[in-house]
Parts: sequence; C-alpha cells; structure tokens
Amino acid sequence: MNALPSSSPRRPIRELPGELISQIAAGEVVERPASVVRELLDNALDAGSSQITVRLLAGGVRLIAVEDDGNGILREELPMAFKRHATSKISSLLELETVATMGFRGEALAAINSIADCAILSRAQGQSSAYCLDGRSGELRPVARSAGTTVEVKELFFSTPARRKFLKTDATELAHCVEAVRRHALARADVAFAIWAEGKLIEQWHRRDGADALERRLADVLGHDFIAHSVPVDYRAGASQHQAGAAPVRVWGRVGTPQAARARADQQFCYVNGRFVRDKVLSHAARSAFEDVLHGQRQPVYALHIEVDPGRVDVNVHPTKIEVRFRDSREIHQALRHALEDALAAPRVGQATDTLAVAPMSAPEQSASPIYATQPGIHFHAGDGHRVSDLGLLWNTESSATAQPGPLEVAPGTWPLGRALAQLQGVYILAENAHGLIVVDMHAAHERIVYERLKAQFAGNPARPRLASQPLLIPATFAATPLEVASAETHGETLHALGLEITPFSARTLAVRAVPALLARAEATELARAVLAELNQHGASSAMQRAQDELLASMACHGAVRANRRLNIDEMNALLRQMEATERSDQCNHGRPTWRQISLRDLDALFLRGR
Repeated sequence: MNALPSSSPRRPIRELPGELISQIAAGEVVERPASVVRELLDNALDAGSSQITVRLLAGGVRLIAVEDDGNGILREELPMAFKRHATSKISSLLELETVATMGFRGEALAAINSIADCAILSRAQGQSSAYCLDGRSGELRPVARSAGTTVEVKELFFSTPARRKFLKTDATELAHCVEAVRRHALARADVAFAIWAEGKLIEQWHRRDGADALERRLADVLGHDFIAHSVPVDYRAGASQHQAGAAPVRVWGRVGTPQAARARADQQFCYVNGRFVRDKVLSHAARSAFEDVLHGQRQPVYALHIEVDPGRVDVNVHPTKIEVRFRDSREIHQALRHALEDALAAPRVGQATDTLAVAPMSAPEQSASPIYATQPGIHFHAGDGHRVSDLGLLWNTESSATAQPGPLEVAPGTWPLGRALAQLQGVYILAENAHGLIVVDMHAAHERIVYERLKAQFAGNPARPRLASQPLLIPATFAATPLEVASAETHGETLHALGLEITPFSARTLAVRAVPALLARAEATELARAVLAELNQHGASSAMQRAQDELLASMACHGAVRANRRLNIDEMNALLRQMEATERSDQCNHGRPTWRQISLRDLDALFLRGR
C-alpha cells in the first residue's frame, strides 16, 4: 500500500503585501483592456466631463489613454489617486447605501497601477498649471495641459504575464473596448466621445442636447434603422400612480418592434440610474413582455433607462459594478414589463412604410354598407346568409332576410390596412392601401384578435378571473384517453374558469357541454383536447398563471378562422378593421407576422417600370 502523504508544515498567518493585495483586486476588477476603459470612463463622467477621448494601441494592451475636460484633480490630492480605497465619491456608510456616482470603490486605479505602467496628468479647474503623477515612482512634476485629466495605462498585465495569455487578438480586444465606450455613449447623450486606435479615429459621437438628445444619440450609436424599427418608452410606476408603499420608478428609452428582433442578444442595453447593468430580473422582465409577439428564440432589442431611488438599489454587489440588487425586485420587474407591454401594444398598421405616413382611419358613409353601423359592436349579414360578429369574427348559421350589402366604396388611403380586394388560396387576404398592396395571413390575424379578447375578458375580474361560457345545445362527445378523463375530473374548477364544461359521458368518453362564449363556433372537441393537454403538461395552478399566454393562445388558435375558409369582401374588410383596433395585431400569438406591406415602389421594381 502507498503511504499516506505527510501533513504539510504549518504556515503562519501573515498580512499580505500591499502590492499583492492590489494585484488580487485587479483580478476581480480588470478582466481585459475593456475593463480598464470602463473604469476610466466612469471616473471621467463623475468629473463632469463634456468631451472624452479614448486612445488605444494593440487593442488596449500597449496603451489605453482616456482624456477628459472635467474638473481635474488638485495638486495636493493627486498623490492619493493611486492609493487603495482613496476616493472623493463617498465618505460614510450612508453615502455608500445611496451612491449616485459611477465610481465609488476607490480601488480601480490602484488595481490597474499594480498590473500596468500608469500615469495621471491633471489640471484642476482654476489651477495655473497641470501636474503629472508617475504611478511607479510616485514622482509629481509639472506638465502642460488644459483643464481636465488624462489617465495613461501602458503595457497592461506586464507584472502578471500569465494574464496576458488569456487575452484574445488585438482586433477582438479592440472590439470589446469600443463596446465599452458605446455603452457609456448610449447613457450620456450630453457628452461627446471619440475613439482613436493606432493613431486613427475609428468612432466619434458628438454631444447631443435638447428634448430629442437621446433619440439622436441612439441613431448615432445604433443606427437610424434602430429608430425606424423601434417605439418610445416612457412609463412611471409607484407613487406617481398612488400605489400604497411603492416608490416612484420610471422606465424610459426605446424598444425595438418584434420585427427588429435579432438572433443574438447583442443589442440589449439596460441602465439603472445611468449605469449599464446585466441583471436577470431585468432581462427576464423584458423577455416576458415579448413572450407572445416573438417567434422562436429571437431576441428583442432595446435601450432602456430605469430611474429608481438610489437607496432601493444596491450597486455594491460586484467589483465590476455591472450587477445590481434591488430591494424590491418584483416591483422593478413589473414596472419594466408593463412599460414594454404598453409600448408594444399599439398596432403599427398605421406605419406601413418607413418614409410614408398612412392617412388616419376615418369612418365611411354608413349608406355604403351596414358593416360599420354600430361601434364597438359590429354586426353585419353577408350575402350567403351567414352572420358575422366583431366579437372574434365568429360565424354562425342564423338565416337572415337582410339583403346582400352593396359594394364597399372606400378610398384606398382611408384605413391603414386599406380595403380588401380578394382572398388568395384560402389563406391570405389581399388589400389595397395608399402605399400599395397589403398581404394578411387571415388565420394569424384572427388568432391575435380572439386572443386579445380572451385576455381582456379573463382579466375583467382580477379577484376571480373567469371566461363567460356558452352552453351547447347538443353536447359534443369524443373518445378520450384515460389521462384526458382523469384531467377533466381533476381540473374541473380550472376548466370552469376557462369557460369550459367537460364531464365524463362514459368510462372512455367525454362530453363538452359548454365552451367559452367568444369561441362559441370553435370545434368543441379540438378545443377540449388542446386545453386538457395543457393541463396535463403544466398542472392547474401553472395553467391558471399561464392563462393569458400559452393556454388562452391555444384556445384562440382553435377558435380562429381556419385556412381555406372562403370569406366575402365584407368579411375580409371587417377583419382588417379589427386588426387596426386590436393591440399587438402585427404578430400572431406565436410571434409570426400577421401582415406585410408591398409598396408601389417594390411593385414597380418587379416590373421594371421607370427604367
């Protein structure tokens, strides 16, 4: 047998050298050159700068220089700049708990100085000359410089060469440095930023002022396409809404429409009191606001600011200050989710193209057709004797003596989605508006309309949410599996809340005796099977919590008009009008688009007109 290893000799407890302490701290604060850029930008912004210039060599490994025109550092305070935990930002626990500055730890410069060759050149406002502090020797000497501060960091990780092996190529590190500046630029439109690499200007964002400063800065940094395919967000929650015990929370910025979603989450910028953060609560809230308007695994895009009382958020939870902890995370989650849901709710059918505005919707003469004779309840009789209701466009077979309405005389630009022209392959509605041709997926569009009405009815009584039911004259029976029979018996109350009455007819047969009133003409057995499947998979309590998404969406899908259902012109127009008045009608419940615009310019290009 192998002998057991002898115990190691006892080592005494000793205080670590100051330089080693700083190097340990640097391992937490400085991951790569971009980390240094972030820390130096924080200090520059805290100094009240209006112009910041970043100069880089070899992706920031050879040189990182950040110049600003801020307040500067007094000569007598400059020697303290590289000392650990020396800062002008806080002086007490109370200030730490309510910190409103970007930096406050007082450890970044000391940590950086321990792994690089550093120098600070600074001239305080009103001071006659500038001074340079050498980070290695501590030498302080006069230099020429205008008011402000320059921090130079050369040969990053020179004292810890093993860390250099983990760095990527210069191009990759440069990209991370540029991204760090972009994040700060998005938060501070009132500050001008410039980035120089290898002596060449690669990015520059001018200072923006005025009411539209943020929008102009977003266009500068993220491109005009982001503005064109996003909507503004400005939402207040808490005390402004007289919620007892709640503090004011404001969410503002811009959020991309579902069509602007990307395959990667690389355009998601979230700021808390001006600080860029990555937080699971915030990312989950944003994603949940998109849950029934995004298709597949697409990622939303947004640039959002959250303003909250500094005392209700802890920024001192990670050395990089990129993570935060909220006192009431649910409050923030709800505020962000509601802010995005409200911004995304309005249908964008009136924004058919980026360059042209659609004429506002106006009501036609009632003499043309009885379709729009009443609002909001729209009822009309089509020529085939089928009655159509605006409550989900549900068809029934009641006979009517009403004469067939005449042709619909509507100017093409009267409504955003125009007037219906024809039905294609029993799937698409073709309509004409002021810009050209509109193509509508009738099932997807009707599915969204029914879904939104189900949600509205279900939420009508928050204390006891319930869908109104419609008893069936003749129960619909179907052969059920033992699991379906068991689910119907176990989840009777849940089914009742959803407007369904499903009871055993025999040992292996279920009878559907009532369905939701909004889905009175849906296929009862298919609807029952879909709901029972959801209950089997998620359980009753989960199903009720998800009632406004997956479960109601499934019900809406089964209640929506099916493909190959022939519609007349009046039915098509009624569907278009409801789309214009329904929230989130640009996507179906699964996130697929419900309509597309083909402009006259696109059509002209197809047929080579004007060439």
